[in-house]
Amino acid sequence: MKFTFYHNNINVLDLDKSVEFYQKALGLTITRTKDAKDGSFRLVFMGDQTTPHLLELTWLRDMDHPYNLGDNEFHLAMRSDDMVASLKLHKEMNCVCFENPEMGIYFINDPDGYWIEICPA
Repeated sequence: MKFTFYHNNINVLDLDKSVEFYQKALGLTITRTKDAKDGSFRLVFMGDQTTPHLLELTWLRDMDHPYNLGDNEFHLAMRSDDMVASLKLHKEMNCVCFENPEMGIYFINDPDGYWIEICPA
């Protein structure tokens, strides 16, 4: 028996805002969507066009307040082939929340407060 990574899921409050963020900040594109017949949820799967791993954004109709992320120790990590240009873009987007020059990494946060680690390729 063998298991392979498929996707990570995060719940989002404003789906359009989150999709726009992941498209602009990380170049992800929508690979598919799924809507509940009763309109209670919508799933948007986004990919990087390079790896098979996906990010699943889940919007729940009845959620009316920001998600409690606890200590927010969970994070996604992405590689960049141009850290200088990436950091410049993310600073322009005002989404850099932590920099660690000694390790050569930094973190951005999405509209819901999830952290994404940006690492050199």
